[in-house]
Amino acid sequence: MPDLSLIRNFSIVAHIDHGKSTLADRILEYTGVVTKREMREQFLDDMDLEREMGITIKANRATCPYPYKGRTYMLNLIDTPGHVDFHYEVSRALAACEGVLVLVDATQGVQAQTVANAFAAIEAGLSIVLVINKIDLPAARPEDIALEAEQVLGLDASHAVFTSGKTGVGMDDLFKAIVEHIPPPNGDPQGALRALIYDAKSDIHRGVICHTRVFDGTFKRGDKIDLMAAGRSFIITEVGKFTPKPGAVESLSAGEVGYFVAGIKTLVDVTIGDTLTLASNPTDRPLPGYQPPQQMVFCDFYPGMGSTTDQLREAMEKLWLNDSSYTYATVGSDALGIGFRCGFLGLLHMRIIQERLEREGNVTVVQTAPTVTYEIKLKDGTVTRIESPSELPDMSNIEEIREPFVNAQLIIPAECVGVVMQLSRERRGRHIKTEYLSPTRVMMTYDLPLCEIIYDFYDKLKSCTKGYGTADYHVRGYDPGDMVKMDILVNGVPVDALSVIVHRDKTLYRGRRLLERLKKQIDRHQFEIPLQAAIGTKVIARETIKAFRKDVTAKCYGGDITRKRKLLDKQKEGKKRMRTVGNVSIPQEAFMSILDPDD
Repeated sequence: MPDLSLIRNFSIVAHIDHGKSTLADRILEYTGVVTKREMREQFLDDMDLEREMGITIKANRATCPYPYKGRTYMLNLIDTPGHVDFHYEVSRALAACEGVLVLVDATQGVQAQTVANAFAAIEAGLSIVLVINKIDLPAARPEDIALEAEQVLGLDASHAVFTSGKTGVGMDDLFKAIVEHIPPPNGDPQGALRALIYDAKSDIHRGVICHTRVFDGTFKRGDKIDLMAAGRSFIITEVGKFTPKPGAVESLSAGEVGYFVAGIKTLVDVTIGDTLTLASNPTDRPLPGYQPPQQMVFCDFYPGMGSTTDQLREAMEKLWLNDSSYTYATVGSDALGIGFRCGFLGLLHMRIIQERLEREGNVTVVQTAPTVTYEIKLKDGTVTRIESPSELPDMSNIEEIREPFVNAQLIIPAECVGVVMQLSRERRGRHIKTEYLSPTRVMMTYDLPLCEIIYDFYDKLKSCTKGYGTADYHVRGYDPGDMVKMDILVNGVPVDALSVIVHRDKTLYRGRRLLERLKKQIDRHQFEIPLQAAIGTKVIARETIKAFRKDVTAKCYGGDITRKRKLLDKQKEGKKRMRTVGNVSIPQEAFMSILDPDD
């Protein structure tokens, strides 16, 4: 049974691209759990997509032994994602730790996600080690950045550790800080078993592999365990640790992090945040667990060219076994057939799921434009939520439409305050406060509608701040808004997949812009195609895609005009008949033109 005083459970949190995965690589290398021959960049990022995009999507973990002052400490490291979409992964990791390394880039300073993750760790009551990373860069200002972190986050700059995840400078100081400043776990190895399931993934051969942190008690292979929330019992077939590759061990005790396999068939049978206890000596104090991840962005996936609905369903079921943070349900569309309404944590999460479906499921996907959830209060007093404009009830029955609002923190250069205020005003933002972090950097807090920022707000912010602006947000609730449903008619037929819910003040602009973009995306046909934007029965904008024209009178030169008219009338009759029976083919790009970035 391990000595609790020799265990350190810690997580690494930071803004995107501040060097979490690179620093984790150096920790693995310096503790010897990965040899130089095995070493590769982003060692813990085992998904191809993570390595290609250079980001962490799933939190990963490793157990590393470290000798210090004649004793060998067990360091349990959890590397977390930095993107705002995957904040739920960070919150899970924090619940399994006693301490956290808050990583700050020595050239860029404190950024929006740094603030969000540091405050999440402070609220969780964790011990914090401030790490100033990338000190090997020519533009590094480690002392200045440490003082900035002290001012913004309230962390003592005198205890900051200066490192370079790339070159390995400062690693001894980092290990010393982990051992001395992060407390050992509390817990009773002899007590009733209480272990937290903080993650799980599906394996084709062994079933579900549950990642766990033990708070009290001990369990081993052959024990019968109860999952308290699920109300089910299983026999444990394997217990192990990540070093960083999974390896079987005799048992897991209080304070340790590892995994277990118990013949659990699918992820449906496991609740992330559930408490594990022994059937023979159950605890009566389950652990707090987690709030389930809240999907905020929704869109429809339909099978594309060469794929069927059954193939898409099979691909989605397989992917859901490894990432249960998205949801899907069957929907039908007159224009696109049978597909699936999917819920995501954010726009990046949506793009990653689509990419993984096409790669791992070998299907092509036609994706409609993303939308957010709205609350609808009906005149009879009932409140319902909708995930798509097609679900909107009749406007005569609606008392008000409420849209989701976010509390957003924007960290920008001081000289960009004016352009960022203008951008936020255009997105219907309400200014709350402005704080100067330093003479050159400002943190502005805004109340913004989620539907106005999920598309291209982050790109626009980067553009108007020359790449230095960063943003973090969390959904704070729903507010009433003057929202209407705008239908798009192609050849007189409403295409539900192109419908949008927009603010009334923006309907004319959005309608015209959308039709202009649709006109460029839809190919010309043998008949004229009218494109219309309508609110109810009122058409507010129109564009026309002209028909292919063939000069049927080219060979008919000279003579009476009636000969030409006869041929033209004959052509007109043919085109009229074609227009009534002809289907308009709408490409995938047309459905994404609804995003409406201003080119």
